[in-house]
Amino acid sequence: MYYVSNEIISSWVSHFMWPFFRISSFFLIVPVLGAQLIPARIRITLAFVITVLIYPVLPDMPIIEAVNLQTFIIIFEQIIIGSTLGFVVFLLLQIYILAGQTISMQMGLGFASMVDPTNGVSVAVISQWYQVLVTLVYLSINGHLLTLQVVVESFYSIPIGDGLFATTAWFDLSTFGSWLFRASLMLALPAISALLLVNVAFGVMTRAAPQLNVFALGFPITMLGGLVIVWASYSAASELVDHYLNIHVDYIRRLIGN
Repeated sequence: MYYVSNEIISSWVSHFMWPFFRISSFFLIVPVLGAQLIPARIRITLAFVITVLIYPVLPDMPIIEAVNLQTFIIIFEQIIIGSTLGFVVFLLLQIYILAGQTISMQMGLGFASMVDPTNGVSVAVISQWYQVLVTLVYLSINGHLLTLQVVVESFYSIPIGDGLFATTAWFDLSTFGSWLFRASLMLALPAISALLLVNVAFGVMTRAAPQLNVFALGFPITMLGGLVIVWASYSAASELVDHYLNIHVDYIRRLIGN
């Protein structure tokens, strides 16, 4: 009869379960894989497969008893680390969603929203366009592989059992959030400026010809002009995905102290 000792169970937990918790929590939040459109069962299965594949390149794990308070503390730490890394990558998508909402408000489409099937929330139509753009570019430039590489690097920078991030990392995360708003504003600034000129032109036309029905002409022309501006800036917006992704990856490496 085969007997599984407590030492064998502890070895299984330390060599597989702890990396699995970090990777699975990362996959539950990261863009594309963390979407609600993908069932949690598939995400957990993918995290299991990835853990098995990267297991040979991971550093040595501490041997701790399977049923121990320290074991649950380490599991909690791995969930926090994986969720934080996935959240930073998730902010890449929020840059374009926030920019799309800002542009929609300027176009007069702030009321036009649709349900986002990936997140289960209502977003502006322009934001949905940008979200599709970011997702396709993110996959085409192998962004998912790059972010997975950073997660593997985190096992060397923050080994299992060494606690969480440095104290200054949490402050840096808050400052990174301010950069998020600045980046989204810079992305939407060309459309905001162009639509402002359109509104100024309508103001001048109203003063020159008071009988002109600005409400009948203003909305369709503003909406059409906004769509043209979004179409013209699509190529530049797609090129910025690679730039913003590199910024996010560099920040994650600073966050984990690599």
